[in-house]
Amino acid sequence: MSRARTARRIAAGAAYGGGGLGLVGAAAVGLVLAEVQFAKRTVGTGLGDPPRADGLYGSEFGGPEQSPGPLRLGMLGDSTAAGLGVRRARQTPAALLASGLAAVAERPVELRNVAASGAMSDDLDRQVGLLLDGDRPAPDVCVIMIGANDVTRRMPPTQSVRLLTAAVRRLRLAGSEVVVGTCPDLGTIEPVYQPLRWLARRVSRQLAAAQTIGVVALGARTVSMGDLLGPEFAANPREMFGPDSYHPSAEGYATAAMAVLPTLCAALGLWPESDRLDVSRNEDMLPVAKAASAAAGLAGTEVTAARGPWVLLKHRRRRRVQAEDVTSPADPGPAPGTPTAGVSGPA
Repeated sequence: MSRARTARRIAAGAAYGGGGLGLVGAAAVGLVLAEVQFAKRTVGTGLGDPPRADGLYGSEFGGPEQSPGPLRLGMLGDSTAAGLGVRRARQTPAALLASGLAAVAERPVELRNVAASGAMSDDLDRQVGLLLDGDRPAPDVCVIMIGANDVTRRMPPTQSVRLLTAAVRRLRLAGSEVVVGTCPDLGTIEPVYQPLRWLARRVSRQLAAAQTIGVVALGARTVSMGDLLGPEFAANPREMFGPDSYHPSAEGYATAAMAVLPTLCAALGLWPESDRLDVSRNEDMLPVAKAASAAAGLAGTEVTAARGPWVLLKHRRRRRVQAEDVTSPADPGPAPGTPTAGVSGPA
Protein backbone atom coordinates (compact mmCIF):
# COMPACT_ATOMS: atom_id res chain seq x y z
CA MET A 1 0.00 0.00 0.00
CA SER A 2 1.41 3.42 -0.99
CA ARG A 3 2.08 6.19 1.52
CA ALA A 4 -0.65 8.26 -0.15
CA ARG A 5 -3.27 5.53 0.37
CA THR A 6 -2.16 4.99 3.97
CA ALA A 7 -2.31 8.70 4.73
CA ARG A 8 -5.74 8.92 3.13
CA ARG A 9 -6.94 6.01 5.28
CA ILE A 10 -5.60 7.62 8.47
CA ALA A 11 -7.21 10.94 7.58
CA ALA A 12 -10.50 9.22 6.81
CA GLY A 13 -10.31 7.39 10.12
CA ALA A 14 -9.76 10.70 11.88
CA ALA A 15 -12.85 12.16 10.23
CA TYR A 16 -15.18 9.20 10.56
CA GLY A 17 -13.72 7.09 13.35
CA GLY A 18 -11.74 3.87 13.26
CA GLY A 19 -8.25 3.54 11.88
CA GLY A 20 -5.13 1.79 13.00
CA LEU A 21 -1.40 1.77 12.60
CA GLY A 22 -1.41 1.59 8.81
CA LEU A 23 1.52 -0.05 7.11
CA VAL A 24 3.63 -0.75 10.15
CA GLY A 25 2.53 -3.40 12.62
CA ALA A 26 2.11 -2.73 16.32
CA ALA A 27 5.11 -4.85 17.32
CA ALA A 28 7.39 -3.05 14.87
CA VAL A 29 6.13 0.36 15.98
CA GLY A 30 6.68 -0.58 19.61
CA LEU A 31 10.28 -1.51 18.85
CA VAL A 32 10.85 1.75 16.98
CA LEU A 33 9.44 3.81 19.80
CA ALA A 34 11.55 1.99 22.37
CA GLU A 35 14.61 2.88 20.31
CA VAL A 36 13.51 6.52 20.08
CA GLN A 37 13.01 6.72 23.83
CA PHE A 38 16.46 5.16 24.31
CA ALA A 39 17.90 7.79 21.99
CA LYS A 40 16.34 10.55 24.08
CA ARG A 41 17.91 9.15 27.24
CA THR A 42 21.24 8.68 25.53
CA VAL A 43 21.69 12.12 23.99
CA GLY A 44 20.98 14.07 27.13
CA THR A 45 18.30 15.72 29.24
CA GLY A 46 17.99 18.41 31.86
CA LEU A 47 17.05 21.46 29.78
CA GLY A 48 15.20 24.20 31.56
CA ASP A 49 12.09 25.93 30.31
CA PRO A 50 12.38 27.64 26.92
CA PRO A 51 12.69 31.45 27.01
CA ARG A 52 9.54 33.52 26.68
CA ALA A 53 9.39 35.46 23.44
CA ASP A 54 5.94 37.06 23.61
CA GLY A 55 5.72 40.72 22.69
CA LEU A 56 5.95 43.22 19.85
CA TYR A 57 8.41 42.75 16.98
CA GLY A 58 9.26 45.22 14.23
CA SER A 59 8.49 48.26 16.35
CA GLU A 60 10.54 50.34 13.87
CA PHE A 61 7.56 50.00 11.53
CA GLY A 62 5.20 51.73 14.00
CA GLY A 63 3.67 51.32 17.43
CA PRO A 64 0.61 49.27 18.40
CA GLU A 65 -1.50 52.43 18.47
CA GLN A 66 -0.92 53.24 14.79
CA SER A 67 -3.40 52.13 12.13
CA PRO A 68 -3.82 49.40 10.97
CA GLY A 69 -2.08 48.13 14.08
CA PRO A 70 0.23 45.14 14.41
CA LEU A 71 -0.31 41.77 12.82
CA ARG A 72 -1.12 39.14 15.43
CA LEU A 73 0.87 35.87 15.30
CA GLY A 74 0.05 32.83 17.45
CA MET A 75 2.47 29.91 17.93
CA LEU A 76 1.24 26.51 19.11
CA GLY A 77 2.69 23.04 19.46
CA ASP A 78 5.44 21.14 21.23
CA SER A 79 9.02 21.82 22.35
CA THR A 80 10.11 22.68 18.82
CA ALA A 81 7.49 25.43 18.62
CA ALA A 82 8.39 26.56 22.13
CA GLY A 83 12.10 26.80 21.27
CA LEU A 84 13.44 24.37 23.85
CA GLY A 85 17.22 24.25 23.81
CA VAL A 86 18.11 27.90 23.20
CA ARG A 87 18.93 30.46 25.86
CA ARG A 88 17.64 33.68 24.36
CA ALA A 89 14.09 34.57 23.39
CA ARG A 90 15.25 35.99 20.06
CA GLN A 91 16.60 32.54 19.08
CA THR A 92 13.25 30.75 19.32
CA PRO A 93 11.45 29.92 16.07
CA ALA A 94 8.46 32.04 17.09
CA ALA A 95 10.65 35.12 17.54
CA LEU A 96 12.42 34.44 14.25
CA LEU A 97 9.09 34.12 12.44
CA ALA A 98 7.65 37.25 14.10
CA SER A 99 10.68 39.31 13.15
CA GLY A 100 10.74 37.92 9.60
CA LEU A 101 7.02 38.54 9.14
CA ALA A 102 7.42 42.12 10.37
CA ALA A 103 10.21 42.72 7.87
CA VAL A 104 8.24 41.35 4.92
CA ALA A 105 4.99 43.11 5.89
CA GLU A 106 6.79 46.29 7.02
CA ARG A 107 4.41 46.27 9.93
CA PRO A 108 4.77 45.39 13.63
CA VAL A 109 3.91 41.86 14.72
CA GLU A 110 2.48 40.97 18.12
CA LEU A 111 3.53 37.45 19.12
CA ARG A 112 1.85 35.07 21.56
CA ASN A 113 3.50 31.68 21.99
CA VAL A 114 1.39 29.12 23.87
CA ALA A 115 3.39 26.04 22.80
CA ALA A 116 4.48 23.67 25.56
CA SER A 117 7.43 21.30 25.80
CA GLY A 118 6.30 17.69 25.67
CA ALA A 119 2.91 18.61 24.22
CA MET A 120 0.96 16.12 22.14
CA SER A 121 -1.98 16.90 19.88
CA ASP A 122 -4.36 16.46 22.81
CA ASP A 123 -2.93 19.69 24.30
CA LEU A 124 -3.87 21.76 21.27
CA ASP A 125 -7.42 22.34 22.52
CA ARG A 126 -6.00 24.00 25.65
CA GLN A 127 -3.52 26.04 23.62
CA VAL A 128 -6.18 27.26 21.21
CA GLY A 129 -8.31 28.23 24.20
CA LEU A 130 -5.47 30.41 25.51
CA LEU A 131 -5.22 32.24 22.20
CA LEU A 132 -8.96 32.74 21.80
CA ASP A 133 -9.76 33.45 25.46
CA GLY A 134 -10.83 36.88 26.59
CA ASP A 135 -11.67 40.04 24.68
CA ARG A 136 -8.55 40.26 22.55
CA PRO A 137 -9.01 39.55 18.83
CA ALA A 138 -8.01 36.23 17.35
CA PRO A 139 -4.55 36.00 15.77
CA ASP A 140 -4.32 36.95 12.12
CA VAL A 141 -2.22 33.84 11.55
CA CYS A 142 -1.16 30.85 13.63
CA VAL A 143 1.71 28.40 13.24
CA ILE A 144 1.34 24.89 14.70
CA MET A 145 4.30 22.49 15.00
CA ILE A 146 3.19 19.11 16.38
CA GLY A 147 3.42 15.37 15.89
CA ALA A 148 6.72 13.95 17.14
CA ASN A 149 5.47 13.30 20.68
CA ASP A 150 2.29 11.73 19.28
CA VAL A 151 4.47 9.14 17.54
CA THR A 152 6.90 8.46 20.37
CA ARG A 153 4.10 8.16 22.94
CA ARG A 154 1.99 5.89 20.72
CA MET A 155 -1.03 8.08 20.15
CA PRO A 156 -3.09 6.42 17.38
CA PRO A 157 -2.54 8.41 14.19
CA THR A 158 -6.28 8.78 13.58
CA GLN A 159 -6.66 10.36 17.02
CA SER A 160 -3.65 12.60 16.42
CA VAL A 161 -5.06 13.90 13.14
CA ARG A 162 -8.55 14.29 14.62
CA LEU A 163 -7.21 16.46 17.45
CA LEU A 164 -5.12 18.57 15.10
CA THR A 165 -7.97 19.18 12.68
CA ALA A 166 -10.27 20.14 15.56
CA ALA A 167 -7.75 22.78 16.67
CA VAL A 168 -7.32 24.08 13.12
CA ARG A 169 -11.10 24.24 12.66
CA ARG A 170 -11.49 26.38 15.80
CA LEU A 171 -8.80 28.78 14.65
CA ARG A 172 -10.21 29.02 11.13
CA LEU A 173 -13.71 29.68 12.46
CA ALA A 174 -12.24 32.47 14.60
CA GLY A 175 -10.83 34.06 11.44
CA SER A 176 -7.16 32.99 11.68
CA GLU A 177 -5.02 31.76 8.83
CA VAL A 178 -3.19 28.58 9.87
CA VAL A 179 0.16 27.07 8.87
CA VAL A 180 1.02 23.59 10.19
CA GLY A 181 4.58 22.30 10.38
CA THR A 182 3.95 18.58 10.04
CA CYS A 183 5.50 15.73 12.00
CA PRO A 184 9.31 15.66 11.63
CA ASP A 185 11.20 12.63 10.36
CA LEU A 186 12.06 10.55 13.43
CA GLY A 187 14.42 8.48 11.30
CA THR A 188 17.02 11.22 11.79
CA ILE A 189 17.26 10.62 15.55
CA GLU A 190 20.51 9.12 16.84
CA PRO A 191 21.15 6.39 17.87
CA VAL A 192 18.25 4.75 16.03
CA TYR A 193 19.82 2.22 13.68
CA GLN A 194 18.66 0.36 10.61
CA PRO A 195 16.21 -1.20 10.00
CA LEU A 196 14.48 0.68 12.82
CA ARG A 197 15.56 4.00 11.31
CA TRP A 198 13.62 3.11 8.16
CA LEU A 199 10.54 2.16 10.20
CA ALA A 200 10.70 5.36 12.26
CA ARG A 201 10.88 7.37 9.07
CA ARG A 202 7.92 5.52 7.62
CA VAL A 203 5.70 6.01 10.68
CA SER A 204 6.46 9.72 11.01
CA ARG A 205 5.98 10.39 7.29
CA GLN A 206 2.65 8.56 7.34
CA LEU A 207 1.48 10.88 10.10
CA ALA A 208 2.84 13.97 8.33
CA ALA A 209 0.96 13.09 5.14
CA ALA A 210 -2.27 12.39 7.06
CA GLN A 211 -1.93 15.70 8.91
CA THR A 212 -1.69 17.47 5.57
CA ILE A 213 -4.79 15.77 4.16
CA GLY A 214 -6.77 16.68 7.28
CA VAL A 215 -5.87 20.34 7.64
CA VAL A 216 -5.69 21.39 3.98
CA ALA A 217 -9.38 20.49 3.70
CA LEU A 218 -10.02 23.21 6.30
CA GLY A 219 -8.19 25.89 4.35
CA ALA A 220 -4.90 25.66 6.26
CA ARG A 221 -1.45 25.28 4.70
CA THR A 222 1.22 22.79 5.65
CA VAL A 223 5.01 22.85 5.50
CA SER A 224 6.87 19.57 5.69
CA MET A 225 9.48 19.49 8.46
CA GLY A 226 10.57 16.03 7.29
CA ASP A 227 14.32 15.56 7.60
CA LEU A 228 14.87 19.30 7.14
CA LEU A 229 17.54 19.37 9.80
CA GLY A 230 18.89 15.88 9.15
CA PRO A 231 21.57 16.64 6.51
CA GLU A 232 22.68 19.82 8.28
CA PHE A 233 22.82 18.02 11.63
CA ALA A 234 24.91 15.22 10.15
CA ALA A 235 27.37 17.66 8.58
CA ASN A 236 27.55 20.17 11.44
CA PRO A 237 26.35 18.51 14.67
CA ARG A 238 28.07 21.00 16.96
CA GLU A 239 26.35 23.92 15.26
CA MET A 240 22.91 22.43 14.63
CA PHE A 241 22.27 20.56 17.90
CA GLY A 242 21.45 22.28 21.17
CA PRO A 243 23.11 21.53 24.51
CA ASP A 244 21.12 18.31 24.98
CA SER A 245 22.31 16.96 21.59
CA TYR A 246 18.67 16.31 20.72
CA HIS A 247 16.80 19.59 20.22
CA PRO A 248 17.94 22.10 17.60
CA SER A 249 20.39 24.88 18.35
CA ALA A 250 19.79 28.51 17.41
CA GLU A 251 21.13 27.71 13.94
CA GLY A 252 18.84 24.69 13.72
CA TYR A 253 15.78 26.71 14.63
CA ALA A 254 16.76 29.41 12.14
CA THR A 255 16.87 26.73 9.42
CA ALA A 256 13.36 25.57 10.33
CA ALA A 257 12.02 29.14 10.52
CA MET A 258 13.50 29.88 7.10
CA ALA A 259 11.42 27.04 5.65
CA VAL A 260 8.17 28.16 7.31
CA LEU A 261 8.44 31.94 6.76
CA PRO A 262 7.51 32.02 3.03
CA THR A 263 4.33 30.02 3.66
CA LEU A 264 3.50 32.17 6.69
CA CYS A 265 3.78 35.28 4.53
CA ALA A 266 1.86 33.70 1.65
CA ALA A 267 -1.02 32.86 4.00
CA LEU A 268 -1.42 36.60 4.58
CA GLY A 269 -1.00 37.53 0.91
CA LEU A 270 2.44 39.05 1.50
CA TRP A 271 4.62 36.78 -0.62
CA PRO A 272 5.36 38.08 -4.12
CA GLU A 273 5.17 34.63 -5.75
CA SER A 274 1.55 34.33 -4.58
CA ASP A 275 0.10 30.90 -5.38
CA ARG A 276 1.23 30.65 -9.00
CA LEU A 277 2.97 27.44 -9.94
CA ASP A 278 6.64 27.59 -10.90
CA VAL A 279 7.36 24.56 -13.08
CA SER A 280 11.09 25.30 -12.96
CA ARG A 281 10.91 24.45 -9.24
CA ASN A 282 8.95 21.23 -9.84
CA GLU A 283 5.75 22.70 -8.45
CA ASP A 284 2.49 21.05 -9.41
CA MET A 285 -1.25 20.74 -8.85
CA LEU A 286 -2.05 17.27 -7.54
CA PRO A 287 -4.76 15.27 -5.74
CA VAL A 288 -4.42 15.97 -2.04
CA ALA A 289 -3.26 12.47 -1.01
CA LYS A 290 -0.56 12.38 -3.67
CA ALA A 291 0.65 15.87 -2.78
CA ALA A 292 0.66 15.06 0.94
CA SER A 293 2.73 11.95 0.33
CA ALA A 294 5.21 13.83 -1.85
CA ALA A 295 5.53 16.65 0.68
CA ALA A 296 6.18 14.24 3.56
CA GLY A 297 9.24 12.97 1.71
CA LEU A 298 10.68 16.38 0.82
CA ALA A 299 11.32 18.81 3.68
CA GLY A 300 10.28 22.43 3.24
CA THR A 301 7.47 21.60 0.80
CA GLU A 302 4.19 23.51 1.12
CA VAL A 303 0.75 22.11 0.40
CA THR A 304 -2.19 24.48 0.06
CA ALA A 305 -5.75 24.06 -1.20
CA ALA A 306 -6.58 24.87 -4.83
CA ARG A 307 -9.82 23.62 -6.41
CA GLY A 308 -11.94 20.74 -5.14
CA PRO A 309 -9.76 17.73 -4.32
CA TRP A 310 -6.73 19.34 -5.99
CA VAL A 311 -3.99 21.15 -4.06
CA LEU A 312 -0.83 23.08 -4.88
CA LEU A 313 2.56 21.54 -4.15
CA LYS A 314 4.91 24.50 -3.68
CA HIS A 315 8.66 24.91 -3.17
CA ARG A 316 8.82 28.57 -2.24
CA ARG A 317 12.04 30.54 -2.31
CA ARG A 318 13.31 30.82 1.23
CA ARG A 319 14.39 33.98 2.96
CA ARG A 320 17.30 33.67 5.32
CA VAL A 321 16.50 34.20 8.98
CA GLN A 322 19.51 35.02 11.14
CA ALA A 323 18.96 34.21 14.80
CA GLU A 324 21.61 36.63 15.99
CA ASP A 325 19.98 39.58 14.21
CA VAL A 326 16.53 39.26 15.79
CA THR A 327 15.59 41.65 18.56
CA SER A 328 12.91 40.41 20.94
CA PRO A 329 11.08 42.26 23.69
CA ALA A 330 13.22 40.38 26.22
CA ASP A 331 16.53 41.49 24.69
CA PRO A 332 18.26 44.88 24.67
CA GLY A 333 17.74 46.88 21.51
CA PRO A 334 20.33 47.11 18.78
CA ALA A 335 22.79 49.91 18.33
CA PRO A 336 21.52 52.84 16.28
CA GLY A 337 21.46 52.01 12.60
CA THR A 338 21.56 48.26 13.15
CA PRO A 339 18.89 46.34 11.17
CA THR A 340 16.56 44.26 13.30
CA ALA A 341 14.55 42.46 10.64
CA GLY A 342 16.76 39.39 10.54
CA VAL A 343 15.71 38.71 6.96
CA SER A 344 17.64 39.02 3.72
CA GLY A 345 16.57 38.59 0.12
CA PRO A 346 15.65 35.28 -1.47
CA ALA A 347 18.30 32.58 -1.19
